[in-house]
Amino acid sequence: MSAMARAAFADDGALTDSGIDLNMEQGMAEHLKDVILLTAIVQVLSCFSLYFWYFWLLAPGRALYLLWVNILGPWLMSDSAPTAPEPNEKKQRRQERRQMKRL
Repeated sequence: MSAMARAAFADDGALTDSGIDLNMEQGMAEHLKDVILLTAIVQVLSCFSLYFWYFWLLAPGRALYLLWVNILGPWLMSDSAPTAPEPNEKKQRRQERRQMKRL
């Protein structure tokens, strides 16, 4: 964890990677913090029963959920081409008459 938090600099002294702060609210740090907390909870609870190791299945479950909600779901459920509603013939004739009257 300390290696992830360490900043990386280029040869000329420019900052290339600022590192990950575990207290950030969004991004990869939030998910990493969740995995660390899940690991700690599973280790403590596994002292009482080995069945608590099954809680580790929550991590890939959450990853699949986030993949579906953020990437796959919107991509699969989106319309390929938004279709405009076809105007009614009567409405179209009325609009043409109004335009002719204006001219």
